[in-house]
Amino acid sequence: MSFMNNEVLCWGHTPTDYALTSLTTSVTVDASTPIPTTSSSGSIGNMGIGALSGLGGYMTLGLVAKAKPNVIGLNESEALIAKDNNGYIIGSDGKPCRSENIDWPATPEEIAILKPYVFAVLPAGSVPTSQVEGLPATTPPTFVPSPVVEIRSSLSLSPVQTIPFPPASTCASAQTTTATYTVRLLTPSPSSKSPLFVVSTPTDRTAAANVGSSIWRFRMKPWIQQIDELVEAGSYKEALALLDSLDVALVADKEARQRQIRALQAVDNFRNAKYDEAVNAFLDLDINPAKVVALYPETISGRLAIPQDDWISLYGGPKPKVPERPATPQPTAPVRSPKPGDSPGTPKSVESPPRAPTPQGSIRGVLKSGLESIVAAAKDDDAASIRSVRRPPKPDNFHRSIEVLMRYLSDRRPKIAGALAQFHITSSQSHEMPILSATSKEDLLALPNAPLSALTPEELVRFAQIVDTALFKSYLLVRPGLLGPLCRVGWCEVSEVEELLREREKYQEMIYLYNGRKMHDRALSLLRQLSEKETDERDKLGPTVSYLQRLGPEHIYQIFEHSRWVFEHNRDIAFEIFTSEEVELPKQPVTDFLEQLDPALCAQYIEYLIDERAETSQDFHDRLAELYLRMTIAAKKRGDDDGRKEAYGKLLQFINTTERYSADRLFGLLPSEDLFEAKAVLLGRLGRHDSALEVYAYRLQDFQKAEEYCKRVYKPNSPTSSVFLTLLRTYLLPGPSAPTAAALLPPALDLISRHSPRLDPVATLQLLPPLVTAQDVRAFLLESLRAPVFDTRVVRNVHKAREEQAARRLMVLQSKRVRITDSRICPQCHKRLGGSVIAVHAPQ
Repeated sequence: MSFMNNEVLCWGHTPTDYALTSLTTSVTVDASTPIPTTSSSGSIGNMGIGALSGLGGYMTLGLVAKAKPNVIGLNESEALIAKDNNGYIIGSDGKPCRSENIDWPATPEEIAILKPYVFAVLPAGSVPTSQVEGLPATTPPTFVPSPVVEIRSSLSLSPVQTIPFPPASTCASAQTTTATYTVRLLTPSPSSKSPLFVVSTPTDRTAAANVGSSIWRFRMKPWIQQIDELVEAGSYKEALALLDSLDVALVADKEARQRQIRALQAVDNFRNAKYDEAVNAFLDLDINPAKVVALYPETISGRLAIPQDDWISLYGGPKPKVPERPATPQPTAPVRSPKPGDSPGTPKSVESPPRAPTPQGSIRGVLKSGLESIVAAAKDDDAASIRSVRRPPKPDNFHRSIEVLMRYLSDRRPKIAGALAQFHITSSQSHEMPILSATSKEDLLALPNAPLSALTPEELVRFAQIVDTALFKSYLLVRPGLLGPLCRVGWCEVSEVEELLREREKYQEMIYLYNGRKMHDRALSLLRQLSEKETDERDKLGPTVSYLQRLGPEHIYQIFEHSRWVFEHNRDIAFEIFTSEEVELPKQPVTDFLEQLDPALCAQYIEYLIDERAETSQDFHDRLAELYLRMTIAAKKRGDDDGRKEAYGKLLQFINTTERYSADRLFGLLPSEDLFEAKAVLLGRLGRHDSALEVYAYRLQDFQKAEEYCKRVYKPNSPTSSVFLTLLRTYLLPGPSAPTAAALLPPALDLISRHSPRLDPVATLQLLPPLVTAQDVRAFLLESLRAPVFDTRVVRNVHKAREEQAARRLMVLQSKRVRITDSRICPQCHKRLGGSVIAVHAPQ
């Protein structure tokens, strides 16, 4: 019997029947155990005696001993009971509380606990020599001829150590010993600090009288050493279980060791294709992303790739032991390159490692192995063809590992972005940060395994670069359709992925990537290369134009540089670069650049600014006028009449329709013996109407335009109300600057006949030369005399009409009468009106 705690007693009344009794309630519950799925100890014993009779009497001595109940309390809620050759962990309710059981080679004679280890005394001849450290395996298998103490972890139930009693110093002593012993376990107290003693006594009475009994004491190694040994052996689960059972006082750095062993366990899970479990641990432990990515092939990790043999040491584990080289060369298995279907943890050697022996080392395992080999050999020839057809497909561990990696990276990415945002750092500033290749591989792997909130901005930037680069490569391999968003915004290292994109002809993604990292020169150079494959002008130039339209003012000189070749192919399409609504470029540099290419382009751009963007600056209006003037002069010099006519027409229309330019400055640029109509317009803008009309009359001799000029500037009761008289004076009295002194009498008389109301009669008659007869100006004279009489008649008739209108209104008012009698009542107050009312009001 054994106490689980102060209230529950676990006890066995037969080797197979156990019960639990509550001391507080006096309730007894039978312990229930699952039905064994393997043969019972009795059948195993019979098989051992029959099948292995040549081994001598050791089997008989070990298996015919009378069994007895064995039970020990593991902790306050669990107890271990031995039933046949199985050990079950039951709880305080009498039901199994663990899915794992202990499978001993035979029914143990005694069991004891020295926390956290379970000791079991196994009978002689039940344990193969291969299960004992220091004893070699033999063929056929032999068994230890003496009792064996098997030590298991109470946490994981896995075997830890197997010791024969008395301990054999050499293999030969184990084979030649003929004396048998009985072994008992002595524990003064179930506490973890209590020592464990083993008493071994020869079964032969003579030997017992001569030699006596021997008492052996088990002394455990320090806890730290035990944990280190488990880690070195790769038993991470057992190491964690042991570490969890220890108090912080025994292991000062318990938390740090737990994190390290969990990381090593995650690496081991990753090696065994348990990718989800590994990545979950990496996320919980805040492992440096560089170390996680380093577990993958170079197609994903690039220069961070680490050989599989160095994974454990990378995560802080012991370095792998270097095997001693044999004296003579040994043949090795050929090495192949990893295929896309291989998992990151797949060994690269063709040969597989030797099969490990059965952990329990039971007789059943030995017999089963022998029988299986016989049956398998008989079936090989008959079923070879069937197996070749029905062979299950090999799991695609590589792609599965990539999917898990993408889950890990997708979890890290937004969290790293959030941590960077605390320092006001975003992915749009990635081009301002040092590139990932500027940091050595060792420095990247040495970044701390810590929460993101504890990292510096520089470390967070490195994490972001590593995560985005690995995620980009992962998408490229398994989900290329998702590359677009990752290219536009992120921290991906361009130097590591651009060649991969080029190999797969992912040019659009390359352009997105360059644009996101502000590498506009590379993107535009690539667009120019791709344009060489197109034949249609719009398809050839459109992508470059669209890209340049999205660049901001800070890239103005790059826009100029890469737009030149577009202008060489098609000026109209290239002009769209500077008329985009997406981004507003600085106007002055654009006009300077376009003027260098062609003044006509610059004029077209300023026209766009004035007409479409409502530009009101005088500088641009002056510049446009000067451009028209230079274009006109240049066309005349090269003999291009059509070009000159078009440019001169634009100049005249511009100076006639707008006033936002400096007329005197432009007038000073005009040639002295050309462009007289422009001179006339500018003189008019300057208020020199007499000079302007003189140019029309004597330089251009275009009297119709002279009259149109007067019509345009004439305003009654203003300084320009005498402009027609000025034109008449110009006709009749030419100034000293006129090219001819002859008066222009016919156009003067025509002007008088058509615009007599706008001419002062007295001043006009004074200007006429003496030779002009009254008959020549008869119409003018009649109009002049008729105008005062007409004005008098109009005033008289207006007064007469007003008097008649007032008289008619009076008659209408006087015709309205109201009769008031004694019966007339007010409709509002209902009172009699009588004779007190002097007016009647009819409301609407």
